Amino acid sequence: MTFPLTLRFFIILMVFCLVVMAQGTGGVRGVVTDQSGALVPGAQVTVTDQGGVARSAVSGNDGSYSVNGLAPGKYTVKTSAPGLTQVGSDSVDISSATVSLDITLRLVLEKQEITVEEQGTGQVNTDSSQNASSIVVTGDALDALSDDPDDLQADLAALAGPTAGPTGAQIYIDGFSAGDAVLPAKSSIREIRVNQNPFAPEFDQIGFGRTEILTKPGTDRFRGSVSVNYGSDTFNSSNPYAQEKPPFNLQEYSGNLGGSLSKRASFFLDVDYRKIDNGSVIHAVTLDPTTLAIVNPFTEVFTSPINRERISPRLDYQLNQTNTLTFRYGFTRTETDDGGVGGFNLDSRATNTVLTEHAYQVVETAVLGPHVVDETRFQLLRQHNQQDGVTPGVAVNVAGAFSGGGATNPDNGFIHHHYELQNYVMIAKGSHAIKGGIRLRAVQVYDHTTQNFNGLFTFGGDYAPVLNAADQPVAPGIVCNAAVPNPNCQTISSIEQYRRTLVFYKAGLSGPQVTLLGGNATQYTQAAGLPEAMVGQVDVGLFLGDDWRVRPNFTLTYGVRYETQTNITDHADFSPRVGFAWAPGNKGKSRAKTVIRAGFGIFYTRNNEQNTLLAERFNGVNQIQYTVVNPNFFTQIPQVLPAATSTRRIISSDLRTPYYLQSAISLERQLPHNTTVAATYTISDGLHEFMTRNINAPLPGTYTGIAGSGVYPYGLNAGPIYELESAGVYRQRFVVINVNSRVNRKISLFGFYMINRAKSNTDGVGTFPANQYSLAGEYGPASADYHNRANIGGTVTSFWNLRFSPLISMQTGSPFDITTSQDIYGSTVATARPSFAANPNQPGVVATSYGYLNPSPLAGETVLTRNYGRGPGLFAVDLRVAKTFLLNRERVKNASTQPADGGRSTGPNVETGPAQRRGVGGFGDDLGTPGGGGAGVRNYNLTLSISGRNITNHVNPGPIVGNINSSLFGQSNQIANSGGAFGGSSNNRRIEFQVRLAF
Repeated sequence: MTFPLTLRFFIILMVFCLVVMAQGTGGVRGVVTDQSGALVPGAQVTVTDQGGVARSAVSGNDGSYSVNGLAPGKYTVKTSAPGLTQVGSDSVDISSATVSLDITLRLVLEKQEITVEEQGTGQVNTDSSQNASSIVVTGDALDALSDDPDDLQADLAALAGPTAGPTGAQIYIDGFSAGDAVLPAKSSIREIRVNQNPFAPEFDQIGFGRTEILTKPGTDRFRGSVSVNYGSDTFNSSNPYAQEKPPFNLQEYSGNLGGSLSKRASFFLDVDYRKIDNGSVIHAVTLDPTTLAIVNPFTEVFTSPINRERISPRLDYQLNQTNTLTFRYGFTRTETDDGGVGGFNLDSRATNTVLTEHAYQVVETAVLGPHVVDETRFQLLRQHNQQDGVTPGVAVNVAGAFSGGGATNPDNGFIHHHYELQNYVMIAKGSHAIKGGIRLRAVQVYDHTTQNFNGLFTFGGDYAPVLNAADQPVAPGIVCNAAVPNPNCQTISSIEQYRRTLVFYKAGLSGPQVTLLGGNATQYTQAAGLPEAMVGQVDVGLFLGDDWRVRPNFTLTYGVRYETQTNITDHADFSPRVGFAWAPGNKGKSRAKTVIRAGFGIFYTRNNEQNTLLAERFNGVNQIQYTVVNPNFFTQIPQVLPAATSTRRIISSDLRTPYYLQSAISLERQLPHNTTVAATYTISDGLHEFMTRNINAPLPGTYTGIAGSGVYPYGLNAGPIYELESAGVYRQRFVVINVNSRVNRKISLFGFYMINRAKSNTDGVGTFPANQYSLAGEYGPASADYHNRANIGGTVTSFWNLRFSPLISMQTGSPFDITTSQDIYGSTVATARPSFAANPNQPGVVATSYGYLNPSPLAGETVLTRNYGRGPGLFAVDLRVAKTFLLNRERVKNASTQPADGGRSTGPNVETGPAQRRGVGGFGDDLGTPGGGGAGVRNYNLTLSISGRNITNHVNPGPIVGNINSSLFGQSNQIANSGGAFGGSSNNRRIEFQVRLAF
């Protein structure tokens, strides 16, 4: 499917979301005051009809509010403000006229929580947290997302949409940076916020693509649910890269329970067990073990069982009238058997892995007055991982063909301790919402690895003699050198190089003879020494920011953030942030129709502790990695490696912290009937991006292709020296059009369309330049340079109250690098790129869809730039259909008159802040717990649902093979996948069934 067609589909669906019913003519207005009679500006007033559709307004500096366009009927009015709360709620009966209703709020004394009421979508205003591209998912809208945590993470990425910069989207769980933590079960999630306040100084990364997950607190009465999720390959489609249908079996059982322990305490407990027999598809190029003929393709299906257990209790305790303590613990154990198989990896590469995670979180919240909230948080995340190889022995990697032999890391384990301490203070004073604080993070890593301890042969292809049908050279005695083209020589693929190795050793030839005929590996590596390494790291971030409502129609956001860390000499990381939101022509007496926003900020990327760990491990003393270029052995590895050099890793003494200059300007417009549209232009310029370079590679022009030749800056015996540097740049420009609409109580839709361009000369720490002494040709499309992207999702309730929740994802192709997998520069890294051949008939030239390419560029030929290739696009439709049956409605005696979640609608979450506490825009019903129902009522609901991933069975190819020495060049050998438990992507279309009982 071409992208213009999907774009037309996107436009049609967006037009559909604008189809609305007749607009009402009534309204409600009044003045919000506190108990002393003082006016309350910035109060959130939410008016909700009997169908659950809400409209909101924020009181102006004179305390007045107005909500118009209401159809005749009965409405509930709820109001909140920082440090203030409403006693119960008010009800009004609106006809065609405007009703007056003054509201009095009281100080929060006996309750430690600050309740956030949901704002209906379809409104724009100048609040810094309510940009029209933001989404808040609560209540029924959460049901549209996957129950599986791995699929849920993919859904959240689709919700978050495009990110600015190459670092990817950030996820926060209850205000803590999630890092590599396991996501909580969906049944324990109360609310998900996406893209709020992009330039807020309390966050270290820009808000575009940021996702904040808030878990459920306890309730004032017992509520809970139990659910079963089941899937089978019987209902799934086959895999286009396998000759037989891969196996698949999913069984997931989960439940949760929450309630009150006393007048001061409540709890919430979530339990989940998941068992997956996930099929993996091997699609490779191998040799027939008997005839040694090339088998292209070789396909096989393999099962990798995965078991995951999770238990997560949470306790909320009111210490006194102004202080609250929240404790949350999460235990997760994931066991994977025969993992790591699929794609090019044969079953001999399988590993067994057990990952155990303990997460401890403590939050103390203090309401220090009617306008001040202080919150202290602490998290300890402990992760223990153990991985063991199934098959021992030397590993073999035939680039772009297969990876076999034993596991490259047969004994690997780590223990990570992540610590995070935060203290944030929020002050709401007049027209100012001030927030400041500090975040301290520390990590301790103990790592045990035997990577390449058994040895690894790498075959990358070669320039070798032409052979006849009897595997004899057509020109006996010839020595092939790519620098001197010869018609009796040719470029052979990696699998052909491997085939010749086995054939000629089987024929009894010696190692040097095999090499002359195009056999033997391109490189052999073997590590020895201490398998253990340890590293620690600390980083600190301080910030201060203010949301200043200068006028009712103009809000100025400004602040500064300072960051520093250990393991780097660069500490001057100041990050100013500034932004504004302006509603032209609006004086604050009516709801804004148009808002213009703009912002600028500097955002830093921390040096990951894993970079330091590599430097500590491969420092030339603790662990030594020997490298032999063009080894003359294969069947018998000598005890003393000939001409072996030791590879070291170092960190540049002048390493700088990468940072991004981010700026954005957007135009937001409110359309009729709860619909907003926003167009945002974003600029992202990155400096000091990380890359790695071999600073002891042979000087240009001195390497002849013979092992050991060339002039080395630090001497041949010093071996390769991989240095982590910060010489990279990144440039991105994109336009995003967001549409959010709650058409009515039955239809909620969101979507975005993005036009994007991104260029860089590195894609991160693992990027080596083709020529270690020149970055010419490295500046090209970045890995995030997909030119068009669109997502559409939402929830539609139709006949029989069936809820349809589609999620449509579309994207044009991403770039990929075209390489030779041959070490033509003698740098020991296979990053060399071919050139456009000046003479298509020249021996060794490879014919490709990109033209005639020369794996050994000659003088005057143009070398391909980085990421020159472009893969196919992506189109996927996920759909969830659900039906809820009300089994029983029970009246609860002496029930609280608080909201359905016991007055803890958000809990004391510091990431909201005073500004956000004025209300959030989003989809979903009131922030209740499963079962719904107002105070005094307990509903028993049974929900049946069916969900499908890629229901149209559209084939989306996975990563493209960019190695021209591979017989699969320009193709993919697997379908695209979202990673996690379903990383094997066994079935092109996957169907699951869910049953949930909630009470």
